[in-house]
Amino acid sequence: MSRFRNEVAHLQAHIKTLRLGAGALLLIALVMGGGWWSAPRDLTIHVPPDLRSGSTRPWWDVPPESVYAFTFYVWQQLHRWPTNGEEDYARNLHALSPYFTPACRAFLQADYDYRRSTGELRQRVRGVYEIPGRGYGDNPTARVRTVSDRNWVVTLDLSADEYHGPEQVKRALVRYPIKVERSDVDPARNPFGLALDCYDGAPQRIAAPTPEPPARGGLGQQGDSP
Repeated sequence: MSRFRNEVAHLQAHIKTLRLGAGALLLIALVMGGGWWSAPRDLTIHVPPDLRSGSTRPWWDVPPESVYAFTFYVWQQLHRWPTNGEEDYARNLHALSPYFTPACRAFLQADYDYRRSTGELRQRVRGVYEIPGRGYGDNPTARVRTVSDRNWVVTLDLSADEYHGPEQVKRALVRYPIKVERSDVDPARNPFGLALDCYDGAPQRIAAPTPEPPARGGLGQQGDSP
């Protein structure tokens, strides 16, 4: 009888172990399922624009050239007023709002309201473009300063042209120090995962770049050679 009871106790202990193992496997499966369900379906990978050489970097890393390209693109689109600044500036603010932080959006809205009240936008046509010789490729370290893995300061040297009707009323060369931060909060409206946080300091007027002297030994020397 004791042998029979020992066998029954052994079988019950084995069944209990199997139940505990099955419960542990179920718990692991639930955890893995939760991780799979919460994993992002899409990943934004920033690839340097120059693909002549290979590049190895973590997928979450944003290279400085991508930060500069994003900043220049958004800033140029914001200040592109093809017909009437009163309408174009407001439309651009609305269309580009996912690419600004809330504080920057409020600052730009206040700038729009002030310019509109002083008549600086009515029938104004405006565009900004990069000054030749002052782009990212000319001096990368001066164009993008890395503050942290989530914050940068981008320096844009741009020429701003404004017209009122057919008459040009302004041409200014301006340096814009612009803060940029990571913003992975709305991939549907902001697939870049970056946002402008407006100025890091007051924009400054700058002088036009001095043209480089022509290289010696040009066409004249070429003509003398056989």
